[in-house]
Amino acid sequence: MNLTHRFKGLSLSCLLLSSTLYAASPADKYPESMLYSAPVKVADHVWSAIGATQYYSYENGGHNNNLSFVIGQDAVLVVNGGASYLLAKALHDEIKKKTDLPVKYVVDENGQSHATLGNSYWKAQGATIIAHEDALEEIAEKGLDGLETLKGILKERFANTALVEIDKTFEETLSLDLGGLEVELIHFGPAHSAGDISVYVPSSNVLIAGDMAFHQRLLPVFPDTDTAEWLATWHTEFAPYAAGKIIIPGHGEVTDFETVDQWTRGYLEYIRGKVGELIDEGGMLEDAYKIDQSPYAHLETFDVLAAKNAGRIFEAMEFE
Repeated sequence: MNLTHRFKGLSLSCLLLSSTLYAASPADKYPESMLYSAPVKVADHVWSAIGATQYYSYENGGHNNNLSFVIGQDAVLVVNGGASYLLAKALHDEIKKKTDLPVKYVVDENGQSHATLGNSYWKAQGATIIAHEDALEEIAEKGLDGLETLKGILKERFANTALVEIDKTFEETLSLDLGGLEVELIHFGPAHSAGDISVYVPSSNVLIAGDMAFHQRLLPVFPDTDTAEWLATWHTEFAPYAAGKIIIPGHGEVTDFETVDQWTRGYLEYIRGKVGELIDEGGMLEDAYKIDQSPYAHLETFDVLAAKNAGRIFEAMEFE
């Protein structure tokens, strides 16, 4: 695949390009590192560096999602390549404090920039880069746009970052052996973006849910997000699997299934219910932007996303 020709400079909705949307982040929790916060031990073998719940900024180093890693007897698996070469290197520096084992696999939870752009560092270390097959289209369509946007935000902190090939893809599940430790990669079904996957560590009862699940940050509805399918995936596949497990979401602190169910499934059903009522009453798109979403106003990014989410769901539900 020729990257120069395949990557197109299309609008990247998940980056929200207007500079006015990049709200100031809270004070960096780990100023001596590019990481927004230092990795914390979630369970045996599993660690996660919890990112800022705001948008990308120079101050948070582009670390606004969770960067996790799993240590086996022979090798390490990293979940999310990170938003840049230097951010990936900063995570690797932390991994080296815990083990001298090589990072054998890097798994991108989807095709978004903060999951994929740090792949350039990991590939240089000899890691195999893995993603769901649907993430390839996301990268191909929006990768260059994301690259240029983050270059403008991170400036010199974006040095050496480049788009690189994904080495391996899968469709439904993929099992990996880290040496006495099995890890399962799972595509539960459609969620908030193309190629969303989760990573399960059975021996630790940890599900790195990724962007299937939100709880401290309001979930985003992108132009191509199908919220009806997301809910179907949740009810039929994700919820039965995730119940009773330790959950590392794509954004925000480690939690449990009940919490992400309240703020993910609960929000989707709430906003779709309100939009459905509006459509039944003959309401218009401009009315959707005014829907009362106050029960979710405490969530990070609410001010930026709430009205946009309602509008996009209204446009979709008109044709359901």
